[in-house]
Amino acid sequence: MKALERCGYRISCWLSRPRPWHRPQSATVGEVWSCLLPGDVLLIEGSSRLSTVIKYLTQSSWSHAALFVGPEAALRAGGYPGTAFVEADLAEGVRLVGYDEFSGYPLRICRPVGLADNDIQQLIEHATQRVGHRYDLRNIFDLARYLMPLPPVPVPWRRGMLALGSGDPTRAICSTLLAEAFQFINYPILPIEEWLRDEKRCAECRRRVFRRRHFSLFTPRDFDLSPYFQIIKPGLGAGFDPHRLHWASSDGESEVV
Repeated sequence: MKALERCGYRISCWLSRPRPWHRPQSATVGEVWSCLLPGDVLLIEGSSRLSTVIKYLTQSSWSHAALFVGPEAALRAGGYPGTAFVEADLAEGVRLVGYDEFSGYPLRICRPVGLADNDIQQLIEHATQRVGHRYDLRNIFDLARYLMPLPPVPVPWRRGMLALGSGDPTRAICSTLLAEAFQFINYPILPIEEWLRDEKRCAECRRRVFRRRHFSLFTPRDFDLSPYFQIIKPGLGAGFDPHRLHWASSDGESEVV
């Protein structure tokens, strides 16, 4: 069993190893970090082999997601100085990491709206309590079956055919870790909307009801697509002025517009 675990760990390290030809992020590191608030979701366009698979399956640029909890909450959860994020890593499982873990990658900040300080605290505590849990590779395979079923299966039937991960509560992947935390505080990501009859008000009245999707079916791109998360653009927060940009003229010299 130990030999099997060592083999699985080595494969996980190989799958999650960044590849050198990945392009750098457009925004500077300082711009991104200065915009972050506790509770923000950070989406990452990774370059590893597993990232390539996730991006292909989800038809999205985003292959990874992490929750910004802040340095103080990370220290309270057992992190070392400099850690500020909770993420689920393929090789190491759920862990606390610092800013340098995502330096050099294209990033996107997705911010929940309307949460009180107590809500943010519960969100962070729920996520940090999972530190030390293992990565759920079974969930990756189930997501692949859901997104690309063979043979073809109608979408409404697919969820009933899934095993929804290993079923082990001590295992998680990056997006399900975050989805479970947000569902814990009843914050929507991409809920199922239904209109039900409300006969208490009137015979023809309808009321909108939200139903949760199973947290294991969420992918990193769902936080980007969600209408309930605000997309934060670091370069615009400091007062962007298009008139101060330097454009190259047709002869190759720099000019100011």
